[in-house]
Amino acid sequence: MARLRRTPPHELAPEARELYDRITEGPRGRFMVDGEGGLTGPFNAMLLSPPVGDPLQALGAAIRYRSVLTDRARELAILVVAGHHDSAFERAAHEPIARELGFTEDQLGALRGDGPPALSDPYEAAVLAVARALVTKGDLDDGEYAELGERELFELTTLVGYYTTLALQLRVFRV
Repeated sequence: MARLRRTPPHELAPEARELYDRITEGPRGRFMVDGEGGLTGPFNAMLLSPPVGDPLQALGAAIRYRSVLTDRARELAILVVAGHHDSAFERAAHEPIARELGFTEDQLGALRGDGPPALSDPYEAAVLAVARALVTKGDLDDGEYAELGERELFELTTLVGYYTTLALQLRVFRV
């Protein structure tokens, strides 16, 4: 059972309402609002502390919409984190996106566990290897470090850290 009430926007304090508006006016907004206007997923908890929640949601927007990682690489890494942390919400939110990007049901099934999804693209295989190393070891050996460019590594480690934070919050707040 959820631990946080989804607060309708008209009941929010001004600072939380400003954050609510930033979240819902962006490209994610239409997916994150319930029938009464409350925020779903990790965004509802961000309203508890707008000074922390706002930079956190801005980081997520940067990772999703301004990264050099390809769309497929990004969704692959998100699903690695979701699988590792057994985050049902993130799987439910991101598997449809992955399907639209051409991931097969077999690949998605492998990402739910720790099986090796068949990836023909060497870049995606490198992203998979690095993301799995990050969630399991929290570090990369020299070979894993050399798999991607430094900008991609920076963005990928940030993505893994961000979605790991969301998985923790989703679990704690029973979303």
